[in-house]
Amino acid sequence: MLHFYTILLGLLILVPLLANIFSPYIWLDLRFFFSLLWMEYKSKLRLQQNPPFTLLDCFLDKVLKHPEKPFILFKDEIYSYHDIDRRSNQMARVLKDYVKLKEGETMAVFLKNIPAYIWIWMGLEKIGCTMACINYNIRLKSLLHVLKSCNAKVLLTTPDFKNAIEDILPDLKDEGLKVFFLSDDSPFDGVEALLGQVKLSSDEPVPASYRANVKVTSTSVYIFTSGTTGLPKAAIINQMKLFKISKMFIMCDINAKDIIYTPLPLYHSAALLIGIGGCLEVGATCVLGPKFSVSNFWNDCRRYQVSVIQYVGETMHYLCNAPKKDNDRDHSVRLAIGNGMKREVWKEFLHRFGRLKIYEFYGATEGNLGFINYIGKVGAIGRINFLYKKLAKFELIQYDIDQNEVVRNEKGFCIPVATGETGLLVCKITEKSAFHGYAGDLEKTKKKLLQDVLEKGDSYFNSGDLMMQDHDGFIYFQDRVGDTFRWKGENVATTEVETILVMLEFIQEVNVYGVPVPGHEGKIGMAAIRLKEGESFDGKQLYEHTKNYLPNYAIPHFIRIQEALEITGTFKHCKTQLVKEEFNPITITEPLFFLDNSEKSFVPLTLEIYHSIKEKKRKL
Repeated sequence: MLHFYTILLGLLILVPLLANIFSPYIWLDLRFFFSLLWMEYKSKLRLQQNPPFTLLDCFLDKVLKHPEKPFILFKDEIYSYHDIDRRSNQMARVLKDYVKLKEGETMAVFLKNIPAYIWIWMGLEKIGCTMACINYNIRLKSLLHVLKSCNAKVLLTTPDFKNAIEDILPDLKDEGLKVFFLSDDSPFDGVEALLGQVKLSSDEPVPASYRANVKVTSTSVYIFTSGTTGLPKAAIINQMKLFKISKMFIMCDINAKDIIYTPLPLYHSAALLIGIGGCLEVGATCVLGPKFSVSNFWNDCRRYQVSVIQYVGETMHYLCNAPKKDNDRDHSVRLAIGNGMKREVWKEFLHRFGRLKIYEFYGATEGNLGFINYIGKVGAIGRINFLYKKLAKFELIQYDIDQNEVVRNEKGFCIPVATGETGLLVCKITEKSAFHGYAGDLEKTKKKLLQDVLEKGDSYFNSGDLMMQDHDGFIYFQDRVGDTFRWKGENVATTEVETILVMLEFIQEVNVYGVPVPGHEGKIGMAAIRLKEGESFDGKQLYEHTKNYLPNYAIPHFIRIQEALEITGTFKHCKTQLVKEEFNPITITEPLFFLDNSEKSFVPLTLEIYHSIKEKKRKL
């Protein structure tokens, strides 16, 4: 008997040792997998209630649990959970009784990062309405498009954007769209200031009957994404998806004691859905930054005793590029959560600012699948183990970059790539992994679908991203495909830019693409242009036109004049060779121009300008 127990004890010691040797991440894999299952189970139970338990209910629970706990810290202002609740009650009543917004209708918010963003959102939730989060960089045609695409009935903004509103006000009135300023006074006639009404309104709890028709499929938020083609698209975030996204903080070991710093724009899903939504879920405090600032970042972290920071790859790059200081490690940040950080930036960040835990994740706003690098493997966007693969139905398939299309076999099905090879990420659409598409245009939704991927009749979401999975199960982002590049933390849809540029009389045809620039994350915009016969290039007119119609991050900084633009056999513009040649005036014999803000024009790209860019001496 003693011999048996000796053998049993030996096995109990040996099995974990062997597991660590042959599968060093097994315990972390199991912990993550079972926590994911638990989150799914809890979410399902809550959402199946009648009425469903939504993120709003989660917020109201926190208000009851700790009403005086700080929820939003903004500059010198402190707003408790109770403060946000009271203000959202006032906003809900004004929107329902004064603005006459009906349950199920949409209000667009055109706002910078301010605390009001949060109580407006909760106010809309309390009356069963949808919030459309508009990127405050867009203007004119793009702004009109996004408002129409989500069928907004009301637009709420601040006097900061009076010029942008004045430019399109006649069109908005023709559409019957009401506009209000969130201020005490209106900067011009024809648009009412709403803040006075809000201040006079009751802050008593709003009756649940105001949102009686809210279901798990009801749309909470529209987040606009450039995607791969065309003007910005309104990704539908329903109550079920919102509730699941808000669980991200729990999956990343963030709790109620944490203080989260969010300097990212609230019109993006990272800041609003993961950041604010995550704080609501765990009951944490959020430090809301007006905008990302390299000079203020670590000072803010010290001032507010921040323990968790949110990032995108560009912000980490800028922090690492800032001059080194003796107090770089003088902070209380223990964890960073975000996406898009390159391997070399990741290493430099840890070396310089301390060995904090980094949770890099991947997930398109409109997508039906996400990854989390819960191991902390530098450079990886996630980890795939055999258990997760049972839950997540995705594939990496062969993709022809030059032809810009998937590769299919003789039976017409897509071909999965081998481990270690790069492939297009596609995610199977199921009841559990639904794709809700975009508001206002069924065709745009259809374009994100791939049919008959592995078998007849199946349907997959096309991420538009190239990935690689290594032999240890870690997955790495490689590149974007199609007609999108990323600059200044924003996605730029090349077809949108092309549509704007070709409006000019002297331009016959245009091909927009992104090119890398030393010292910068992402790619900067460049356009190859074919002029109309007998016309000449007008740098000043192009400058004025792009400033009027495009956000700054989408304006091409380099122009290349070509006699003919190369196209594929299916009449698509060829971009691969143009991207490789970049903007080098030494090797390119065709005319090149550069965006010069000081001259308010596109000026000839001289060798002096070229070298100043390559040597990182010129600000872009």
